[in-house]
Amino acid sequence: MLETIAGPRDLRSLSKAQLEQLADEIRAFLITNVSRTGGHLGPNLGVVELTMAIHRVFDSPHDPIIFDTGHQSYVHKMLTGRAGQFSSLRQRGGLSGYPDRGESEHDWIANSHASTALSWAEGMAKGFALRGEARTVVAVVGDGALTGGMAWEALNNIAAEKDLRLVIVVNDNGRSYTPTVGGLAHHLAGLRTDPRYEQTLSLAKRVINRIPVMGRPLYDLMHGFKTGVKDVVAPQDLFSDLGIKYTGPIDGHSIQALTNRLEQARQFGGPVIVHCITVKGKGFKAAEENEQDRFHAVGRINDVTGEPLSDAVQATWTDAFGDAMVRLGDAHPNLVAITAAMLHPTGLARFSAAHPARCFDVGIAEQHALTSAAGLSAAGMHPVVAVYSTFLNRGFDQLLMDVALHGRGVTVVLDRAGVTGTDGASHNGMWDVSMVGIVPGVQLAEPRDQRRLEEALERAVTVEDAPTVIRYSKERLPDPIEEIAHRGEGLGRVDILRHDEDADVLIVGYGQFAGLGLQVGQQLATQGVPVTVVDPLWALPISEELMALAREHAHVVTIEDNLVVGGVGERLRAELAGRAASTTVHTFGVPQEFLAHASRAEVLEELGLTSKSIVHAVLPSLLDDASVEEFVEQP
Repeated sequence: MLETIAGPRDLRSLSKAQLEQLADEIRAFLITNVSRTGGHLGPNLGVVELTMAIHRVFDSPHDPIIFDTGHQSYVHKMLTGRAGQFSSLRQRGGLSGYPDRGESEHDWIANSHASTALSWAEGMAKGFALRGEARTVVAVVGDGALTGGMAWEALNNIAAEKDLRLVIVVNDNGRSYTPTVGGLAHHLAGLRTDPRYEQTLSLAKRVINRIPVMGRPLYDLMHGFKTGVKDVVAPQDLFSDLGIKYTGPIDGHSIQALTNRLEQARQFGGPVIVHCITVKGKGFKAAEENEQDRFHAVGRINDVTGEPLSDAVQATWTDAFGDAMVRLGDAHPNLVAITAAMLHPTGLARFSAAHPARCFDVGIAEQHALTSAAGLSAAGMHPVVAVYSTFLNRGFDQLLMDVALHGRGVTVVLDRAGVTGTDGASHNGMWDVSMVGIVPGVQLAEPRDQRRLEEALERAVTVEDAPTVIRYSKERLPDPIEEIAHRGEGLGRVDILRHDEDADVLIVGYGQFAGLGLQVGQQLATQGVPVTVVDPLWALPISEELMALAREHAHVVTIEDNLVVGGVGERLRAELAGRAASTTVHTFGVPQEFLAHASRAEVLEELGLTSKSIVHAVLPSLLDDASVEEFVEQP
């Protein structure tokens, strides 16, 4: 059946049996293909029937379908003619793991951060209404996304616009990455597990409609009291209380039930919430039995057992952070941890198990996480907020105005900093240093190995009562890099990793790129250019020790896994210029552009962030043309 689906319209002529067969084929296809490439498997296995029903009822792309977070759009891609490209999923030049406007007219937005779809959908529906276009906008949101404040800002406005042709499909699997937390989760769980409302209404309809002559009017009268009935037989329905039409909960794996309810919602002519209950990882036993995250995101795995295919699991920065937090938590009872729906991905699960009363998962609510941390600090605790680097963007105002303005001792730990690669433009952690750098009083550490991470974290928690940020890559932990000497102490310490006699070139490798700095230094040395290679353990503020070292050299090369614009290299250049230093600063980092998905190595190669590319770029300033040409010819 799957081979016969060239577009959404092909679904509309299929029988019930054919639709069920197609659903089975889609699941088998997903398991086989995503097991080979890696990607978001569990969420997509859970929305097979739901996506099919949406495409049967609505006319995409005339009726826009907006996926919140976007990682649940694989089935949508398959039904819109892209199944043949799945062997290239999340690979360079291949199919994106999220909606991509460049791939298909069916993808209206390239959205991959949670809780934004309702605002997009409200604006689009309002725009179509103003233009007099009869289009219905469909927003597919997860229960996890509804823990984000932006979703409720949108709902507040949607409730005031009664004529918007907007259908909100709530894909409720009780999970974001892991089980959804908070009051909303409890409310949805009540609706999810209490069938009395739908049963009562269904029974009333059958019994009363049988009464001759008066049956239908009586049922209509009872239907008018529906809100009251719901208050009696089911948990209070907050969506109806907002003034938005609500229907559900519905079996999210029944194509017929979904089609019927979505068609009713389409014809309603105003905002409607269609509440669907789905099972994350449905159809793949290994995923269904994985209580941690139901295979939310996987690498290459065995498509039968779900076991990873890699030969060995290498320790990551996340592992090192998680272990360090447990040790610090044991020693310091005032240490608390906060995460935003990413307990396991950020490595805080071990701390939570050891100190459950001191670990808080606030849901997809980075803004609340930062300000709550400020409050915990004011009450005498030391909070560590662990999020992915790209998600700090959403809590920047709170970092600036609630944490820094108040001088609160809050430590923010940024996982997945720098170029991450396969998840694409929105998930590269390439903005944090530039943002953090404009926050007064902030201290930023970029550890180069595990020991420096542990030392930076301990200092932030026990010594520095100030806003502190620690960032690291998603890559495996590098081998330890020992210094041969150092200058300064504490926040101003600079480790010297290499020093040649008569060195006139200073290479500054930040964090994960300290090793790259050493490679650049070695290649320059082979060209007869003596160098000094250093790692400032604390990148911000720019230390006097680093400034002094820079002024001792004619050329400084800075290498960072962050934007060049607003990065630490530019800040160092500005500081030197402000002191009338004659040093020339060469900055290497990420350009100010959104990066296409590819492996991290491929992205870095394309950006020129390899040792050979950097050496080739700086050599013209250091050697004559003949020496540069000789270097280029080397393998």
